[in-house]
Amino acid sequence: MESSKITQIKIAFLSALPPFRGGISSFSHLLVKALKGKSLIEAFTFKKQYPDFLFPGESQFSKSQEASFPRIVTSYNPLTYVQAVRKLKSSKPDVFVVNYWMPFFAPMYAFLARRFSNSVFKVALIHNLIPHEERFFDGFLNKLFLKNFDAFVVLSEKVNKDLLSYRPDAISKVIPHPTYAQFGARKDFQLAREYFSIEKDAKVLLFFGLIRDYKGLDILIDAMDFLDERYVLLIAGEIYGDKKKYLKAIKAIKKGKVILHDHFIEDENVSNYFSAADCCVLPYKSGTQSGIQAIAASFEVPVLVSKNGGLHESITDGKNGFTLEELNPRSLSDKIQNIFSGGKLQVVKEELLVQNDSKLDQWSRFADDFLHFISLEKCKK
Repeated sequence: MESSKITQIKIAFLSALPPFRGGISSFSHLLVKALKGKSLIEAFTFKKQYPDFLFPGESQFSKSQEASFPRIVTSYNPLTYVQAVRKLKSSKPDVFVVNYWMPFFAPMYAFLARRFSNSVFKVALIHNLIPHEERFFDGFLNKLFLKNFDAFVVLSEKVNKDLLSYRPDAISKVIPHPTYAQFGARKDFQLAREYFSIEKDAKVLLFFGLIRDYKGLDILIDAMDFLDERYVLLIAGEIYGDKKKYLKAIKAIKKGKVILHDHFIEDENVSNYFSAADCCVLPYKSGTQSGIQAIAASFEVPVLVSKNGGLHESITDGKNGFTLEELNPRSLSDKIQNIFSGGKLQVVKEELLVQNDSKLDQWSRFADDFLHFISLEKCKK
């Protein structure tokens, strides 16, 4: 498709965006930047995402970012929906695009999508369809959401499979999650270790991101008892759930060392953690794709991922990362010891460096693929 035609596409985009924090906000912000110049895009975000009593963290907002997008709707307050429709329609879009990552947002998105005429193409970019902690009404909400959109972009084959299980006739395209680049370059290895008071010859395992049960941190902590004292587990992220459970498990470890930073990590501090790590471990009990995996790749830090869900789809074991066949403490510890032997980590680090050098414009390519898909499908409608 000619770029001159692409730039004529007018998009109204609604998602979590700064000042909201978290992976969806970061993803959306980078996508908006990539789409500018390639399309006529106006981006909007929430007044409030969740009621305070449903949000388990300290704050929904980032301290390091200023508000930079119009805040037009409160997801759980239908009284704000009508005004939001007016704002979205005022941009006179050809395409209405939303990010979808949990059924909680389905009623709001369905209401907004229905208020556009059939001439406006409705596209959902789906990060996750089936929640990690399912509830009996999630299926109903997903169906409500999906029937109001014309086409779908997903980030993994696993999510595409979930999509088609709900809506077999769905028009969809898989575009893998690009790596992140907004966290800066790697820092000096020794200085990063000193930042955490970690010995330079230690074997550092990193668990990064919001801590929820499905991410398997409890299994990784238990695996530390099968590793020797040279291993250090660096945990960085706010705990959503039973904090006492993790503290008790850490206290029970007889071997190894655990450093726990149980708070949200602001963007400017992310590089410290990945620069100090030898390997980023994602022992997820379930999962479709992970922004943490994308961050690790940007710092050339090898990941070890379980085969539960879709995280392993882009990983060739021993080439650009490592995969775990069976998720339990003993198997995980055996795999960790294996990847620290025979120069395996260095092989993967070199491959990640090559991949990053060849994919410096990943977000631009993602935007191109995204625009090409919606332009093609809109023409067919």
